[in-house]
Amino acid sequence: MILFNLLETQLTHIYSFQEMIKKASIYSHPLVHRLMDLKAQKENREADDDRKVVAEIMQRCFVPAFVTAISWEGFHFVGHEIRITEAMDCYGAIVWPSALVLCYFLETNVKQYNMVDKNVIEIGAGTGLVSIVASLLGAHVTATDLPELLGNLQYNISQNTKMKCKHLPQVKELSWGVALDKNFPKASSNFDYVLAADVVYAHPFLEELLITFDHLCKETTVILWVMKFRYRRPLTDLYSASA
Repeated sequence: MILFNLLETQLTHIYSFQEMIKKASIYSHPLVHRLMDLKAQKENREADDDRKVVAEIMQRCFVPAFVTAISWEGFHFVGHEIRITEAMDCYGAIVWPSALVLCYFLETNVKQYNMVDKNVIEIGAGTGLVSIVASLLGAHVTATDLPELLGNLQYNISQNTKMKCKHLPQVKELSWGVALDKNFPKASSNFDYVLAADVVYAHPFLEELLITFDHLCKETTVILWVMKFRYRRPLTDLYSASA
């Protein structure tokens, strides 16, 4: 028995050694080195592109030159200076990075995603930055969020769009999955775009979010949803867990 164990061990070592030789011979092939170099170059280019985009987005942000009675953050989009009032004690009244990414995307992809005269709704609008940018780009915008956020949302939108936009944006209450037929009847909800930026924090609400998406969309509606994944589990798993 001991002999068989020793023999099995030796055979395992030999097999492992053969595999190492095989892999070494494969990786030493010039074509493999070439492909690996191309892959590394592509990854480096993509990383450089990402850094450039981040730098460009951060250049759009500015801070007040002096302290005012109302605390605000400043942003430059669509040739306008946008001042956003935040509430640090509420997650929904803060400008999150995904909102900046979506604003930058809308501004730099105007040919592919033309907002002019389009019907646009933003869910989880928060401070209203994305809705403001969409309005400045010429869209009919409906900015929505929970009741407790509407005051600050309305203030920011009014301050930054008055006399600047082709269409005056609207602010409406929207709780995901609640009274959708009453507040947003299918017959009158004719949205070309649904915008969402970092709206998913508590994943148990993902089902309500998807129900809301489904209700607001027609066959040709485009959803532009930007988010940061804060969990390692796939989004499909999280949805299955909440279903």
